[in-house]
Amino acid sequence: MALSEFETKRFEKIIGQFIEQRRPPPQIRDQLDPGFRVQDQSVEIFEIRPVWRDPGKKMESPVAKATYVKTQGVWKIFWQRADLKWHRYEPNPEVETLEEFLAVVEKDEYACFWG
Repeated sequence: MALSEFETKRFEKIIGQFIEQRRPPPQIRDQLDPGFRVQDQSVEIFEIRPVWRDPGKKMESPVAKATYVKTQGVWKIFWQRADLKWHRYEPNPEVETLEEFLAVVEKDEYACFWG
């Protein structure tokens, strides 16, 4: 089940603040900039950079994903492996709040998110 409009707006604000803190200086944002989206019951964080063969085009590189399971009241954390599929982040597969998810992504203890 998708998040309510209220939940979506609240989560966009929380993630937006997190992303704003991670943004590089303005002069290099056209080369690398973080972004996010809230869709259905998931939030996804990604990096935006130019396509190397066509710098006029932009591409997104996934960083992290969290899916809210309303019935359990938890966020399930995922990272994208080299097979381009989302996998559970086993060191910390679930958290109770979006803020806890962002703390796990920020810490990136095993270099799964930011490399």
